Amino acid sequence: MRSYHHTAPAYSLPGLHEAFVILAEGGLESSWQRHMKNHLALKADLEAMGLTFVMPETERLPQLNLVSIPGGVDEASVHNQLLQQYTLEIGVGLGTLAGKVRRIGPMGYAGNPKNFFLCVNALEAVLPQYNADINCGAATATVEAVYS
Repeated sequence: MRSYHHTAPAYSLPGLHEAFVILAEGGLESSWQRHMKNHLALKADLEAMGLTFVMPETERLPQLNLVSIPGGVDEASVHNQLLQQYTLEIGVGLGTLAGKVRRIGPMGYAGNPKNFFLCVNALEAVLPQYNADINCGAATATVEAVYS
C-alpha cells in the first residue's frame, strides 16, 4: 500500500539543509531566544495598536501568532492591499477562522526588526482605511523599545 503518491518536493531539500546549517551555527538555544524575543515584540506591537490575540497567552506559540481582525473590516481587501502596496503577505485564517484572523509567524531569517517595522507600519497604514479602530503610531515606538 502506498502512503504518499506524489512527487516529493526535492527542491525544498537544499533549503532545509541550509536552515539546519544556520541553526547549527547559531545554536538551538539562541534560536529559541530569538523566536521568543520576536514574539514578545510582535505581541507588544499588536497590543499597543489595540489588536487582540485569539489564544490565551499561556497557550501561544512564539513562532505563530493568531490575531483577531477587528469587526467589520474586510479582511480580503486588507490582505490584497498589504500584498500589492507593501509586498507583505500575512497568513489568513483557515476553516472556521477564515476572514476573522491573521496568522503572523515571526520566525526564521525573516524574523528581524526591519520586517517588524514593515509589518507594523503597513498594518497601521492600511487598517484605518477599512474603519478599524486602532491606535496609530503606538506600535512603532513599542518595536523600537523591544529591539533597543
